[in-house]
Amino acid sequence: MTLQYFTAEGLKKLQDELNQLKTVERPSISRQIAEARDKGDLSENAEYDAAKDAQGLLELKISKLEEVVSNARVLDESKVDISRALVLSKVKIRNKANNSEMTYLLVAENEADLKTGKISVTSPIGKGLLGKKVGEVAEIVVPSGKLEFVIIDITR
Repeated sequence: MTLQYFTAEGLKKLQDELNQLKTVERPSISRQIAEARDKGDLSENAEYDAAKDAQGLLELKISKLEEVVSNARVLDESKVDISRALVLSKVKIRNKANNSEMTYLLVAENEADLKTGKISVTSPIGKGLLGKKVGEVAEIVVPSGKLEFVIIDITR
């Protein structure tokens, strides 16, 4: 797996989720398996089968999260180069077609949340903004066609 970059807040959120899965969810499923096992014949015990399936899915999720966390690196926001749009840049753009302005924070895919203005650098708009400087035009192909955005400002 490749390195993934996160804000300190984003990495903490992942670590908290991993801790929740290990300390709350895992023991809960173990109890469900034990209770189902106590009910007798396992060959026709749907509760046991469902609990074992849930355990397998949980362990897979834990394994994947452990891998992400172990390969995670925290970006130092104070060292973000604001001469061009990069991860952790706050980019203010204007749509050339309708002059609407919006501001996005470019983040790693796991931290994207459009409601809070955080877009992934792997999204079409995020990819289109990466590397651009103030004054440049980003041409971004989206399902509805091509959009052109002027980079108005880049901050941390």
